Amino acid sequence: MENAPYFADVADGPETGRAYWLTASDGVRIRASVWPLASGDAKGTVFILPGRTECIEKYGRGASDFAALGYASLAIDWRGQGIADRLLPNRNIGHVETFSDYQKDLDAVIAMADALALPKPYFLMGHSMGGAIGLRALMGDAHPFKAATFSAPMWGIGLNLIQRAMIRVLGPMFSAVGKSGRIAIGTREQPYMLWKSFEGNTLTSNREMYDYMARQVAEYPDLALGGPSVHWVQESLRENEEVAGLPSPDLPALCFLGTDEQIVHTDAVRRRVTQWPRCELVEVEGARHEIPMETPETRAQFYGKSAALFDAHRG
Repeated sequence: MENAPYFADVADGPETGRAYWLTASDGVRIRASVWPLASGDAKGTVFILPGRTECIEKYGRGASDFAALGYASLAIDWRGQGIADRLLPNRNIGHVETFSDYQKDLDAVIAMADALALPKPYFLMGHSMGGAIGLRALMGDAHPFKAATFSAPMWGIGLNLIQRAMIRVLGPMFSAVGKSGRIAIGTREQPYMLWKSFEGNTLTSNREMYDYMARQVAEYPDLALGGPSVHWVQESLRENEEVAGLPSPDLPALCFLGTDEQIVHTDAVRRRVTQWPRCELVEVEGARHEIPMETPETRAQFYGKSAALFDAHRG
């Protein structure tokens, strides 16, 4: 575990923030940040599991929100994004060999938290792709988490029937000719916030937060990531289908979903919640995909209810 760059000027997080290089069990280098409480007297530590394309700096403000509610936090640069190891020669394309590889990254971060003696108990907050990774982790027997909260979890990808058919037909064809690392149809190599104006975006209704996200990748281009590879989409669909057939974990959870969600498969999210007796669905009126990056009122609801859940399950 070595010190890693942390871009505090665009993270806008607690002054305690620092970052580390970690090596997963298969040798891939990832990055993780930690935000301890300045007082050192935290109620526990929240593991922030970011979505696809995201970097640890994006959750600096969220770390401040958790700190104000008494919790230390950490975040992960998953393999293939942020300044963790990129897995393709074209670093602008998001890629993973198998979706289960993300569990190796999470294992490395749990080991880091233990080595740093971060305050226990541990809690989980998974956004989008991080929600898919987090759910899979909670289905295992060895996870250390006491409760979890999810934001627009990717328990299903929001593809229409035509897009799904294209992936299923073209994916094997691309693999056969060694092209599965090419960018998925309909996506771009540039980060969404740098080519899509605020008007009509699918991420947030809060212009200030949209500008915050755009500024991070504009000022530090190494953090930027474009669309996924065809193989990433194939792996994600395979993971979603497999996990959909598994029983829900016996763990208290909240699942936040905006009424203006256009990225994840909302029916898949609702199906999972109905199969999870200890998970409550919180539908947020007018919110888009990035609930932790929404209006001040929505963000207060998200972090406040999450902390209340954690407070209730610290024992």
